[in-house]
Amino acid sequence: VQLQASGGGLVQAGGSLRLSCASSGRSFSSYDMGWFRQASGNEREFVAATGWSGANTYYADSVKARFIISRDNAGVYLQMNSLTPEDTAVYYCAAGFRIPVGQFSESSEYFYWGQGTQVTVSS
Repeated sequence: VQLQASGGGLVQAGGSLRLSCASSGRSFSSYDMGWFRQASGNEREFVAATGWSGANTYYADSVKARFIISRDNAGVYLQMNSLTPEDTAVYYCAAGFRIPVGQFSESSEYFYWGQGTQVTVSS
């Protein structure tokens, strides 16, 4: 599975962006999918995830009620609303398989990673 993240860019605080993650190889429809981000000088952190069916979603507290993760047969998406400068980071999509409930925020559970897309929020 080769993942390609896109949709990043520069946006003003309060604005919105929609990230997309697509597979250029094998379909990831049976995989659990997650979004992580890494700000300059910081550790990579969990943002959101969804199980293979899309029925279950999980969010970091810092983005809950602002970000929405969704998926369809073509990709996985992260709708980001009410962006703040603290959301500035490189965002990565990742795929895992049969991730245990409660472990979706653990980066070690994901074994396919996209290349990242830069999101910059200006104040």
